[in-house]
Amino acid sequence: MLKDEAKNLEGLEIGALDVSETEEALGVVVRGMRDNPVNVAAYGEDPRVRARRMRGLFGGAFAVLGLGEHMLAARTADGRIVGVVGALPPGGCRLSGAQQLRLLPRLLSTGPRAAGRAAVWMGAWAKRDPEERHWHLGPVAVDAHLQGMGIGTKLMRVFSARMDAAGEDAYLETDKPENVRFYERFGFEIVGEQEVLGVPNWFMTRRAK
Repeated sequence: MLKDEAKNLEGLEIGALDVSETEEALGVVVRGMRDNPVNVAAYGEDPRVRARRMRGLFGGAFAVLGLGEHMLAARTADGRIVGVVGALPPGGCRLSGAQQLRLLPRLLSTGPRAAGRAAVWMGAWAKRDPEERHWHLGPVAVDAHLQGMGIGTKLMRVFSARMDAAGEDAYLETDKPENVRFYERFGFEIVGEQEVLGVPNWFMTRRAK
């Protein structure tokens, strides 16, 4: 890592995402999650195509679900966003009919095969969504070239502290075994496992402390 980059990370600040920062946050999400196994399975082997499809769908989630409204951002000393933690409030992860219609064009724009595979993926996750009140965590992303530098840890500490202060439970899905170990550090426990598009997925819940 460049010396200036390391210095920037020393002054990392965690705070709410401003609406003016939506595009910057979207870029971090796409770069940070582009190579996740389930994204590869859904959107294809070409990383550039995958990134374009992800940007379209996540852009829709920001617009339709208000994903940025409860998002935390990690900013360097010079104000650049390098990581984000998104979460939907209780009930917010259950799409209404109107929301589904608004997202449909985004889904179809990825092409018939990718749209079909993404629909299977999202359907499998939706069936696992707990009936009990919870905050739905995700996306959690750190810019690709800065992963492993502790940015995600700082973001999750703030998120977990907020859940505990509010007495709220949280739930998430992940497709990477190393992520399972990461989330376990913050009190998440596995409540289910399932293959989705041939990729192992884990479903985890965190009870408020």
